[in-house]
Amino acid sequence: MANTELEKRKPTAAGTVSPADEPSAEWGWHGSFPRATLIAGVVVGIVMFLMLIGNHRGRTEDLWLVGVGVLLLGGVAWKVHKNRTSWRR
Repeated sequence: MANTELEKRKPTAAGTVSPADEPSAEWGWHGSFPRATLIAGVVVGIVMFLMLIGNHRGRTEDLWLVGVGVLLLGGVAWKVHKNRTSWRR
């Protein structure tokens, strides 16, 4: 039976990252930007409402802008609420 790279890897505990698999995990980076994601959601939601100012002839664009803006701001509010009311570990 030939040895392959997959056979040489040792299994790790669930949820952990092996530095051999991802070198960036060795110095601590393995994640996302949760705070920046929320800030970006709020900024883009506000920009959607600012785009209502303009030379629109029909109201279809306005409905989409308001809908997407409300959806974004609602998603940010839900995420903040979920983070504050979740069980802390």
